[in-house]
Amino acid sequence: MYTEEIKFYPSVNAPVKTQNIRVAIIDLYNNEPNEGMRCLQVLLNTHPLEPNQSMTWKVFDVRFKNEIPELDYDIYISTGGPGSPMADADATWENKYFKLIDSIFEHNQNNTGAKKFLFLICHSFQLVCRHLEIAEVSKRHSSAFGIFPIHETIEGKKERFFNQLPDPFYAVDSRDYQVIKPDADKLLKLGAKVLAIEKERPHVTYERAVMAIRFSDEIFGTQFHPEADQVGMLKYLIRPDKQQHIVNHHGQEKYEEMLFHLNDADKLRLTQESILPAFLRQAISGSLVTI
Repeated sequence: MYTEEIKFYPSVNAPVKTQNIRVAIIDLYNNEPNEGMRCLQVLLNTHPLEPNQSMTWKVFDVRFKNEIPELDYDIYISTGGPGSPMADADATWENKYFKLIDSIFEHNQNNTGAKKFLFLICHSFQLVCRHLEIAEVSKRHSSAFGIFPIHETIEGKKERFFNQLPDPFYAVDSRDYQVIKPDADKLLKLGAKVLAIEKERPHVTYERAVMAIRFSDEIFGTQFHPEADQVGMLKYLIRPDKQQHIVNHHGQEKYEEMLFHLNDADKLRLTQESILPAFLRQAISGSLVTI
């Protein structure tokens, strides 16, 4: 089963061919409550289209219902999610998921026409980095949760999805695992580029995590949540159980710091309005199918 939304903007001129954009949301939340799905659906429902364009999107519950989209969509957005991104022999959905990922790469390499576009968020980003063996994926010394500065690399400063963002920019970071130690040779062979890393922590010896990679012209991923908005974060933070959890694990000062950054709405709004919308603009222009 899936959910579906349809947007259609009829032309006011003479009849023209409709350009149909099909989007698959790959849901890795494993049936756990989250704000990420709401944010993505709002983003798709409000993304501007040309008068002769239509967009449909479907949600595939990969982990909980073992659903997986076929390779007949134009755009794929793979979500964050709970739990470990490490190899799990009992995760029957993983083989199907990685087969789809490989198929998207292969399609883009072997076809000169319309491409398939893929955006990977947090848990999905970690899974694909492990699958491609382009970096080390490991458990963090402690959980990361909050609104943090994301620092651009030299390549990141040239990244078109970051054009409207300062350096550093701010984003929601929520994870117990991390992508570190990128393999330069494998990245070069793949044609991938590390675009952003987490904030420097001079008081600890831990390596800085990779926060964004452009895997190819059509495939992009972030270890943070570019879809997150102020509304969702506020709903999360003011829940008594979440407040207590954050205070217990990170301290009252950290909780107040998170609320402070949240009150500065421009920090999250700018990220939310820049990265994924830029991806969608590129994907729509590169993957349109005329019907």
